[in-house]
Formats: sequence, C-alpha cells, structure tokens
Amino acid sequence: MNTVKTVLELRAAVARARSEGKRIAFVPTMGNLHAGHVALVEKARQRADFVVASIFVNPLQFGPSEDLASYPRTLAADQDKLVAAGCHLLFHPDVEEMYPHGMDSQTRVSVRGVSEGLCGGSRPGHFDGVATVVSKLFNMVQPDLAIFGEKDFQQLAVIRTLVRDLNMPIQIIGEPTVRAEDGLALSSRNGYLDAEQRATAPVLYRTLTQMADAIRGGERDFERLTEQGKAMLQRAGLRPDYLEVRDSHDLRSATEESRQLVILAAAFLGKTRLIDNLTFEL
Repeated sequence: MNTVKTVLELRAAVARARSEGKRIAFVPTMGNLHAGHVALVEKARQRADFVVASIFVNPLQFGPSEDLASYPRTLAADQDKLVAAGCHLLFHPDVEEMYPHGMDSQTRVSVRGVSEGLCGGSRPGHFDGVATVVSKLFNMVQPDLAIFGEKDFQQLAVIRTLVRDLNMPIQIIGEPTVRAEDGLALSSRNGYLDAEQRATAPVLYRTLTQMADAIRGGERDFERLTEQGKAMLQRAGLRPDYLEVRDSHDLRSATEESRQLVILAAAFLGKTRLIDNLTFEL
C-alpha cells in the first residue's frame, strides 16, 4: 500500500490505476480504525480492482466544544489494518492540503432535508462540514463507488442525497453496522469509555431492539414508545440526546402507514456521545 499526502500524488496514483482499466473504490475515514472500517475496505476490495482509503480528521464537521483536538490519531496502526484488508492507496492529507485557502473562505456544501434534526439538530453545521469534505474527496479521487457504514445512518442519507442532487457518477454503498458481541456498535469514540461505562453502553442497542419488537407487535404510538425508550436509557445512566422513529428511505417522521422504519438514537455516557440505529420493515 502506498501512502500519499498531496492531491497531486493522489490523482497521479488513481490515474495510473484508471489507465490500466481498474475499477476504483473509495473508503473515506477519520482514522483510528476498527473492525467496522476494516469491513468497509474488505467490501471495497470485493467490488473493485483498486481501493483508495483516506484518513482525515475534518475540522469543518466539529463544533467548537467537540473533541477535535483529542480525537484519536493512530496512523501506524491504521496503515497496518488497511494493508491487511487489501487497501492499495491511502490518502492522508493535512488541513492545509484540504483547505489551502483557509476554512473561513471555503465554499460550503449544504444538503437540505435529510441533514435537519437528529445529529443535524444537535450538532449545528456538522453535516455542512461532512458534505463539504466528502464533495472535495469525491472530486479528488473520482471513484466509481464509495462505501460508508450504516451506523452513521443520517450521514449516509446526506451523502446519497448529495450524490443524487449534484449528479455525481458514484455508486454509494452502505454496509451494515459492525457490533461487539454484546451489541454495542463499533466506534472510534468507544475508546473514551471506562470499564464501567463500556459495560453499560450496550443498553443503547437493547433499547432500540425492544422498541422495534414493540412496533412489530403492533405499537404505533411512536411518541409514547420513544418516551419509554428515553426512560430506559436514563435508568441505565445514559443521557439521551435524541430517540426517534422515522421512515428509513427519507428520514421523515414515521406514521402509522410507514413500513420501512429506522429507529435512531444518540445518548451521552459520561462525556462520550454514542449513536446507533436499527432499520426494519413491517
């Protein structure tokens, strides 16, 4: 695997692969890779001939009180994981390479509708930062396909909408969430949890599964159900940020007629913000 830091090097390497008739897959990440990221790269390797990954902790998607400075950076270990998963090229730019004219003057990309509420409501400007950096990375790599994890369900919806609305010729593939044996969704931020918090964290997914079981059993009072779910989280020591039932195809609030559903949640455990979701059909 080759590691490059500049857009010129990136484009040259991708152009060589393209000239050889290779299909290009792209997996953008912020590093501190875990088994969930590895699964994305392995899927990319199955779908394409040349796999590009990126590691860039994007300042534009962090709020002023969020964990940009402390976000874990583990480049050497990440490179080892990428090599083992079959990655061919790693793009690891610095902030100056991504935003050479500064972030204040950077053109921003905003995706209406699906970016509103949920994480978009709790983290103002977050999805503008995501949409902007993903647009830049897509233009730099120009892949045939890109793979994202479904754990960040709203982010995936934002990226699908972005690609559709801006007519980008890129296939977006969502990969199921990779979980620990106790159900906790794998996340780079899980490393912030101490032992006691790590033992408590799976309550988030258990709450989602119990809510889904109730809906499958005929419950349609989603407001009451979400209040019950929040109470379950609070009893376990989590502080709910949001817990909502929505249509999975457009993220609108679910109705009694909805058949493709997603339950989305975010909750704080100590200072750590966990997110998760569960999709299902009736």
